Amino acid sequence: MAPEHPADPTNPEAGLETPPAAGTPRAPGGREHTGARSRRWRRALISAGVTLAVLAGAAGTAWAVSAQRDATAAPEAADPPRTSPAPRPTATPSPSPTADPTAEPAAEPVPAPAPTPAAAAGIDDPNSISVVVNKQRPLNPAGFAPADLAYPEVPNSSGQPLRYEAAVALERMYAEASGAGLPFAIVSGYRGFDMQQQLFNSYAANYGVASAETFSARPGHSEHQTGLAVDISECQGCALSEAFGATPQGLWARENAHRFGFILRYDQGQQPVVGYVYEPWHFRYVGVEIASDMRARGIINLEEYFGLPAAPTY
Repeated sequence: MAPEHPADPTNPEAGLETPPAAGTPRAPGGREHTGARSRRWRRALISAGVTLAVLAGAAGTAWAVSAQRDATAAPEAADPPRTSPAPRPTATPSPSPTADPTAEPAAEPVPAPAPTPAAAAGIDDPNSISVVVNKQRPLNPAGFAPADLAYPEVPNSSGQPLRYEAAVALERMYAEASGAGLPFAIVSGYRGFDMQQQLFNSYAANYGVASAETFSARPGHSEHQTGLAVDISECQGCALSEAFGATPQGLWARENAHRFGFILRYDQGQQPVVGYVYEPWHFRYVGVEIASDMRARGIINLEEYFGLPAAPTY
């Protein structure tokens, strides 16, 4: 049997049995009592359900609002940025030194000239043109006399000869000097042991031994005894003088003698080494090879050239 009223979905009591009309008595403990109690129970359940639904909805809304507030107030922290690991330190090579283009290059030191080996030069042999004679190195034998003396074709006030090789070289030197308008003359050439003895004794008597030994050699120690030394002047009959070094002939001889095998043996300032005062007239024949080598290397005396000790005294 259909209900008298259609079911109302908005009415929680819709579809329930319609209550009896007013004034219709119901017996106690009958159907009326039971129905009323059922209805009250259902209404209580419905009311509790509605309350729970409302509370649940309110709780959901509150949770949503709280979540939204938390999201707004404290956004989720972003992942920390990734950083590349610090590079390991590597050794930096020291820069190679570079030349300063503006700096002048340092001058290279000039090595001292190496002495010529004495053993190969014949410095002890009186017959050798490279023999070295000084106050520490006498001729051996002391009375040595060369066997090849000759008279050069050069004006010669003393008439003294030279060894043949030296005489020929002096003739060439004289010819070239004369061609330049600067002829010279021989004052002294070869002097033997006895003549040197007489000459030294005369000087010692006149000037004293100590003074004589500064410009004259004892016999056996004289280069004139070798036949390889010659004293020259600017004219025949002219005396020997230091002034010769400043004459045109003296200057020419200094600059050109090496080309003919001669050296200026007792140069200025060399007395502590060679033992004699400056004698710009005294030229010694040693051959073109040695004379030119000494000139090229800037070596002034034979002692230095051959690596020998100085000989200032006997």
